[in-house]
Amino acid sequence: MADKELTKEEKEALKILEKGAVKNVKEAVSLLSEKKKIPFEKAAEMIFKLWKKGYIDMVYDKEINILHYAMSVESSWFWILVSVIIFTIILVFHVKNPPLIYIRYILGSLYVLYIPGATLIEALYPRGEELEPLERLALSIGLSLALVPLVGLVLNYTPWGIRLGPVTISLALLSIFLALIALKRKYEYYALTYG
Repeated sequence: MADKELTKEEKEALKILEKGAVKNVKEAVSLLSEKKKIPFEKAAEMIFKLWKKGYIDMVYDKEINILHYAMSVESSWFWILVSVIIFTIILVFHVKNPPLIYIRYILGSLYVLYIPGATLIEALYPRGEELEPLERLALSIGLSLALVPLVGLVLNYTPWGIRLGPVTISLALLSIFLALIALKRKYEYYALTYG
C-alpha cells in the first residue's frame, strides 16, 4: 500500500510501533498512548485503522486452549445464555405474583420457544457467516418447536412425568448440553482460523 493513504498521525504511529518491541495489542496501545501523549482510546483507534489498512498485522495467541476461549469475549454468548437459563429457572420456581410474573412469562416463552433451537443451531452452524440472522431466528424457533415435544415425550416415560419441574430442568440440561457442544465447535473453528 502506498504511504499517501496514511495520515501524518498514522505515519508517526507506525514509526513508533516499528521501533518498539511489543508482544500484544495492549502493549502497542500503551506504547503509542505514552509516546504520542494521546488518550488510550485514541491510540487503540489508530492501531485499528493501521490494521484495517494492512500496515500492521495482528495474530492471535497460538497457546490458547478451550478454557481460555471459554473465558474470552468471543464466548460471552455462552455465559449470557447460561445466565438467562438460571434466571428463568429461579423465576419459574420462586415467582408467583406480579410484577415479576410478567418477566417470568416473557423469559419462559423465550426459554421454551427459542433457546433450545438456538443452541442446536449454534452447535450445527458454529461459524457466524454460515446463516443469515433471520435464518438463524426462524430455524431456532422451528427447532425449538420440534425439540420441546421430544423432551416431553421422553419425560412421559420416566417416573417424573410431564410436570413443570421436570420439564424446566430437562430443557435447561438440554440447552446447556447443546451450548457446550456449540462452544466446543466454535473453539475448534477459532483455533483453526486464528491458531
